[in-house]
Amino acid sequence: MGQADGVNETGIRTAAALSEHPLATHAVGECVGQLLDIGGPSPDLVVLFVTAPQVGALEDISPAVAGLLDPGVLIGGSAVSVLAGSREVEEHAALAAFGLWTGSRRSVRSVRLTAAPTPEGPEFRGIDLLAGETGTLILVSDPFSFPVEAVLEELAVMAPDLTVIGGMASAARQRGGNRLLLDGEIHTDGAVGVLLDPSVPVRPVVSQGCRPFGEPQTVTRAERNIVYELAGRPALDRLLEQVERLDDADRALAAKGLHIGRVIDEHRDVFARGDFLVRGVVGADKAVGAIAIGDSVDIGTTVQFQVRDAESADEDLRSMMADRSANGALVFTCNGRGSALFGAPDHDATVIHEALGNAAVAGMFCAGEIGPIGGANFVHGFTASVALIG
Repeated sequence: MGQADGVNETGIRTAAALSEHPLATHAVGECVGQLLDIGGPSPDLVVLFVTAPQVGALEDISPAVAGLLDPGVLIGGSAVSVLAGSREVEEHAALAAFGLWTGSRRSVRSVRLTAAPTPEGPEFRGIDLLAGETGTLILVSDPFSFPVEAVLEELAVMAPDLTVIGGMASAARQRGGNRLLLDGEIHTDGAVGVLLDPSVPVRPVVSQGCRPFGEPQTVTRAERNIVYELAGRPALDRLLEQVERLDDADRALAAKGLHIGRVIDEHRDVFARGDFLVRGVVGADKAVGAIAIGDSVDIGTTVQFQVRDAESADEDLRSMMADRSANGALVFTCNGRGSALFGAPDHDATVIHEALGNAAVAGMFCAGEIGPIGGANFVHGFTASVALIG
């Protein structure tokens, strides 16, 4: 399969391709052929996503794609599942590719980041080259060797206007098993990426798949990740009051997995989807009426409880994609979504592809997703993080 949106007023062209052929040589031929048919030679960027059965052939796939397409930047990563167009290929051999033609190779730059442990914390190499940068960083990292949350904190200081979208490789369950591709070199650690300068229009969509319930409330007493009071009363009491008002179905969802969203940008009068960073409620202390959440929270923060299921995840993604337009989309969706969440394949790919019409869509299932909420970059779970390009 292959698709493109043509060229709009920005001069940007995109293409996506997918092959499920088990032989890497045939898969490369099918994907390269589709990209050439749609966009032509010499794309400024090619992004490759390979599933575990193709990981061993990546040393052959990479030079073949580079030689046939001559991209300005070639990046990629290994994943348990991939997607392209309206198709998701879960847990068997597949190669997905995304091509971008911007009209200027100066608009894209490859990025390689690594981390070395020190007594004071991780020391990042390559991050200094991002100081003061703006635009968008598309990042694919290894979950076992690269602390993404720490690097996002560093970038928030040294490049506060840089948007980061991406995900963690998911083809392996142990260190050294994943593969990251960057300009002909294959890595088993760190992160690879491409910096798109502001001349390339990129708009993030981060669908966390949750539905809020109750009312937003202010944290009036907290310490690190322990919330003691909400709006002047014990946090657990506030939670139980709101759960009691739910119908039986939502109360069952809350019992299976309760979440809480905290507002990142408090300079709003009304909070809606996209304003909350969602984290899990991980415990409660009846003796003091406190709840523990999977994140630190400050006094004065606005929070709202949330539930997640297939219906709310579907509703959230459709709402976030409504009235969107783009030439193409790079999709980083959680490996806990797909058939595991929705009961059938192709959900996220279909929703995004249909919302964008004929735009090129490609991506990977991740062991953690990266995307901005309220203007700040975060790592997420059970999320679809999308870069709308052009």
